[in-house]
Amino acid sequence: MAKKIKNKINYLLRPFKKSDYKILVRKINHRDIYRNTLHIPYPYKEQDAKKWITEILRRYKSKSPGSYNLAIEVDGEVSGGISLKNIEKEHKAEIGYWLAREYWGQGIMSSAVADMTALGFKKFKLRKVYAYVFTRNKASLRVLVKNGFKKEGLLIQHTKKDGKLLNEFILAKYKHGN
Repeated sequence: MAKKIKNKINYLLRPFKKSDYKILVRKINHRDIYRNTLHIPYPYKEQDAKKWITEILRRYKSKSPGSYNLAIEVDGEVSGGISLKNIEKEHKAEIGYWLAREYWGQGIMSSAVADMTALGFKKFKLRKVYAYVFTRNKASLRVLVKNGFKKEGLLIQHTKKDGKLLNEFILAKYKHGN
């Protein structure tokens, strides 16, 4: 899925490739990305990227992968990622994403979330796509709300990160009709 955002930037959603690992390390290795995500380590090392990409490539071959991950490519380089995980076909899945710091605020993630949500509704016949967002992550909250996700609740001390208990919002978007 190639897209151009408001005459600014071209991006492409595509499967990850084995050759992405070096660029992935460079693009993801930022303290702000780590701070706003739950499962991305910091510093992010080459062995982290190789292990993760190997796992993703294995899942691509699985008949029921449990998660579906795509790279966000900008200017020919992997510059982000977006996924549906905990997929329960014909029911629900959790959306998660990250984007290289240099591309924040340019509309890429809002568009990618719209594309991935639509893909989830169509490919996996989902009825609900949901996301957990740290309450401090205002940018991610805006991306989801802009895409029609509604707050379902505030989860108090729901997640532990760096030894601290954090509050999270849960947001969801539903496919209506049959």
